Amino acid sequence: MMNNQTPFIFFGTPAFAVGILDELEKNGLIPSLVVTGLDKPKGRKLILTKPEAKVWAEKRNIPVLQLEKLDDDAVEKLKIYNSPLFVVAAYGKLIPNRILELPKLGTINVHPSLLPKLRGASPLQSAILSENKTGVSIMLIDDEMDHGPILAQEESISWENNLLNLPKSSVLQDMLAKIGGRMLSEVIPKYVRNEIVPVVQNHVQATYTKKISKDDGLLNFEDNMESNYRKIKAFDVWPRAYFFQECHEKQIRVIVTDATIKNNELVLMKVIPEGGKEMPYEEFLHKCNK
Repeated sequence: MMNNQTPFIFFGTPAFAVGILDELEKNGLIPSLVVTGLDKPKGRKLILTKPEAKVWAEKRNIPVLQLEKLDDDAVEKLKIYNSPLFVVAAYGKLIPNRILELPKLGTINVHPSLLPKLRGASPLQSAILSENKTGVSIMLIDDEMDHGPILAQEESISWENNLLNLPKSSVLQDMLAKIGGRMLSEVIPKYVRNEIVPVVQNHVQATYTKKISKDDGLLNFEDNMESNYRKIKAFDVWPRAYFFQECHEKQIRVIVTDATIKNNELVLMKVIPEGGKEMPYEEFLHKCNK
């Protein structure tokens, strides 16, 4: 358990960050402040919604700081806490050096990939799209993206011998958050006691992920079966995997929510037709051909 004399500030925003916080809490590691994203309109009615990390913190009466800009004003607000350590997990913004340099012990980041592979914005989805295994890296942040030295790393999940073991991104996120939180709970006390030697990444082996766009979800059935199956799994939350099909003399967008592989062929199981509800793919075909 962490010494109470070593407080830390946590930077994080979505559900992945909450998964990390849950594991830290189980091990008695509670941040003195949660820095998170702004409230944003969500859903069809654009209801102003708090980030998941803010909800988590408010339930525990932990102070929350929502920063529109990471500027000089943000630096002054963070200085008030005089925290020796920052921890980052899916914060959603690039943190500038003037903030990273505030804590004397530095800033630790939880990254859901086996660095130096899959640096950048979409490591979860990119692992599903192109890799056969993944895991979590705990690293120190420096002034380049996912470039800092490694404090701990764990290869946790593999689907190398069976593509049917490939998890959806939402499931993979939960799995890696739990693993990352457990690893972080072990790393922080050891790091504070100077019991971990940071290991420089092999930058020659680095690969980079891109920001996902809505167009990335479009399936092409002329592609190989594996490529489309991976897309369906990778984009289960957003942008969703989809295709266009003629139905009653109209081209409609069809989201694929479930699929499998049989006899080395992609088999669609469940879909959501444009303007409709989820249904078995066979039922959709039957309705279209009526």
